This record gives sequence, C-alpha cells and structure tokens, in this order.
Amino acid sequence: MAVTVQERYGRRLSDESAELLYLIRGTTDDATARAALLGNSPSFHDGLPRDDTEVEELEGLDAYLGTVRYVSPDGQPPDTGESSFSFDTSGGTQHITQSLSTVGTYASPAIPAAPDFGGAIGVTQDNVEGVDITVPVYTFSETHYLSAGTVTNAYKGTLFNLTGKVNSGGFKGLAAGECLFLGASGSRRESEDDWEITFRFAGSPNKTGLTVGDIAGISKKGWEYLWVRYQDTEDDNAKMLIKKPIAAYVEMVYDEGNFAALGIGT
Repeated sequence: MAVTVQERYGRRLSDESAELLYLIRGTTDDATARAALLGNSPSFHDGLPRDDTEVEELEGLDAYLGTVRYVSPDGQPPDTGESSFSFDTSGGTQHITQSLSTVGTYASPAIPAAPDFGGAIGVTQDNVEGVDITVPVYTFSETHYLSAGTVTNAYKGTLFNLTGKVNSGGFKGLAAGECLFLGASGSRRESEDDWEITFRFAGSPNKTGLTVGDIAGISKKGWEYLWVRYQDTEDDNAKMLIKKPIAAYVEMVYDEGNFAALGIGT
C-alpha cells in the first residue's frame, strides 16, 4: 500500500511562524511516516524556512497526524556548531594600599613637613588601610552548541579541571596570564541532539614597569597578586616615624591551564 500525505485544514499562521497539518496514511512505521512527511511538505512556506516536523500516531486509524513548523530565521534555534557572544567592561573592585603617584601634600603648621609615605594610602600609627578602587576587568561569555558526541564525561571533567585557572597561552585576544576561566554551565537540547554550553571568562591586563614607592621595575600578570611590605622609617623632614614600602611581592594565586582543551577555539 502506497504512503500518502495530504494536508489538512487548520493552518496556524503569523508573521514569524507557520504550522501546517498533514494526514499520513499507508504505514504503521514512525520513521517511514516522518520521512514521507519531510518528502511531501515544502521546504519553505510564505518565505519561512521549515524548522522541524513531528508525527503522532492516530490510534485505531492506521494513520499519522503530521505537523510541519516554519519559523523566521531570527526565531530558529541555533544549529550545532553555532555560537553567540556577550561581554561587559564594567570593571571590578580591588583593595590597594599604594597610589600611582602622590599629587599633593599639605602639612599642618604644627609640623615641619608632611610625612612622605612613598605612595602608601591611609597610613595610621599601626597600619596602612588602603582604599577600594575600580580596576579594569573584562568579563565575557560565549555560548556554544556542541554535538552530543563531544560532550562526554571526559569533556565535562576537562571543564571542571580548568575552572579557576588562567590561560597558559594566548586566548581570545588575551595574552597568557590575562584570562581567568570562571566556569561553564550547559544543558542538553533534545530537539537538536546536542548541548548548549555557556563559558564565562574574566580578563585582567598584564602589567610591567610598576613602581611602589622607590621600588621600580615590577612586573605582574593579570591575575597574579601584588602586595607590599611596610616598615617603620624615620622621616627626617617631618621629624617623625612613618610607615614606608620596603619590598613588593608578586604572588601566583591561580594555576595555569591550556584553554585549547575547551574546544571553542583560541
């Protein structure tokens, strides 16, 4: 018996989508019914490309009800292998104890001169309090649609192991040490048989030629941590004991990782 496909009444139409209904006879096999529906429904309807199809068995009739959906390209779900991007340069907050430079000092008439703290901020009798400032932080995310065969348990383990690491090589326009992988979240798309995964990153610039007080030539990568050791020192002009930077330390606080293993390009 030949398989027949005949459109039924009941079209659902809008500017962005269309849905056509078909009656499929001559088979009791789901795959055959769907193949017949694909072969006998147009690829486009009123300028809209065909998005997906489904068949529903009609009990006791040896027939299927077929549904063909047409969606504007803007409304179609992304295909496997596609990606989207977003970014934010609002910056982040960092607590610092040293200024870039001291641009003014004003002393009370009661003392010979304002003490020179070497750029230290908020110096008290016992401490250097510092200040919170906004620093350049470039946060961005990428959403990729990866095939089910790519997102194995081993790949999920790779995502886990790279979270909280910085890039060991160039990545997305950022030099080694500038990009921190904040992690990924994903879910399975059953309709496309793939995974939608969003990867989140933060970028902070590498710096060279930094100066802390009279300590010059300091270099640090974007996600390394710079801290300063202070010591009580006699200020001959102010005639008092002050706290002044005597050493600067650059600490590695994040492990490095090869971000090429993420499988989303570099």
